[in-house]
This record gives sequence, structure tokens and C-alpha cells, in this order.
Amino acid sequence: MAHDYRLAPSPKGFICLNEVLFGAHLQPAMASLFRAKLPSNALFRKVALEGHRFTGQEAVDEGIADALAPGGLEDALKFVAEKQLLEKPKKGVYGTIKREIYKDLVKELSGAGLEVEEARFKEDMRKEAERKEFGKVWVEQWRKEKAKL
Repeated sequence: MAHDYRLAPSPKGFICLNEVLFGAHLQPAMASLFRAKLPSNALFRKVALEGHRFTGQEAVDEGIADALAPGGLEDALKFVAEKQLLEKPKKGVYGTIKREIYKDLVKELSGAGLEVEEARFKEDMRKEAERKEFGKVWVEQWRKEKAKL
């Protein structure tokens, strides 16, 4: 998602964010990137909470990828040529335009913005661990004290 343009695998392969399937946390910086680059919150939910595996065509249809690349490198080079992606940065404004497009993301991922988000995330994780521990203790006490019939 960090790239300006994304090419999807086709006909084999998938694009997915499968952290939810193996129990990895979605870190603030990564979540911010997906929030900024995906076309809708509904799609972000499908990507992050469902771990949906998108075929190449689905990824293009949903706006996750810009094109299919069934021929691998050849298709990637053709895409770069068609979009003139080697020429446009030479004008000297490409980076500035990108910073304007993604100014909120850049702000969130720079310096104090990222530090605040990471601190919030850390505190959320601490509270979640505390909640789980409380639940274990409560269930343990309930099992010891429940009435016998």
C-alpha cells in the first residue's frame, strides 16, 4: 500500500492483509497507510477484519491495485511506460504533489503524530491485556464458588 501504484498478480496469487488470521496486531502506522490509500472504510474493514484474499481482478475492481500484471516484469515495465512514471519525477514537483495528496498521512506518520499514535496503541494494548487478565481471574473465581446442585 505504500507504493504510488500497485500491480496485482494474475491469474495466480492474491492480495491480502492476513494479520487477523494469524493474530498479529495492526500497528498504527500501517493502519494509517491503509486508511489513506483504500477507497472506503467498508473496504478497509474487509481487508483488515476479514483478512479477505483478493484475486488480482478483485483488487483492481476494488481500487486496491491499479492494474493486473499477468506477465510479471514485462507488464510492470509496460505500466511504468504507459504512465510515464520515469519522466514525471524529473520535473521536480512529484514529491511535493505527493506530500500534498497525503498531507494528513505524512503528518500522522511524522514525529509527534506517530509518537502520539504509538503511545495510544501501547495504552490500548495494556488495557486489553488487563481486561483479559481480569476475565481469567473472574472465571477462575466463578468456577471455585459456583453452587453445587
